[in-house]
Amino acid sequence: MPTKLKWTARRMAPLLLALLCLPWPIYAEDDEGERFASVPLLPLYKQECSACHVAYPPGLLPAQSWRRLMSGLPRHFGTDASLDATSVKQISDWLGKHAAPSAYGAWATPTEDRITRSAWFGRQHNEIPARTWKLPAVKSAANCAACHTRADQGDFNERYVRIPR
Repeated sequence: MPTKLKWTARRMAPLLLALLCLPWPIYAEDDEGERFASVPLLPLYKQECSACHVAYPPGLLPAQSWRRLMSGLPRHFGTDASLDATSVKQISDWLGKHAAPSAYGAWATPTEDRITRSAWFGRQHNEIPARTWKLPAVKSAANCAACHTRADQGDFNERYVRIPR
């Protein structure tokens, strides 16, 4: 082996090893649906939030979005969703702990802290025609359970999607 090549390979080995040890994002675009299901829902969160809508997995929004949503429960998208202070703290802490990583670009804070206005939501649903969101069985993009048959379990894998006609 030529000397220069040996020297380069020896110098590169520690660098390659260091790169392999870096904390790489563990969220692949292809298996996002399965990733959300890996965080069991806090029973209190599921009880309170699923009374009106799907208890969205915490990984759908970054922590700063969850903080704003939890601090604005009296005005939660036009509804008073107020909770006692102990419940708010418990749910807020859990959401913050399991929120989407803000450093990972796909989960940048969406407009108005709406899941449906996030960049990754747009990419994941870009093939859905606008008329689908207006179907009586769907009503809006926020109604995940209309198409994702396992949304209540936090599973948004495409295998379990059934778009109403």
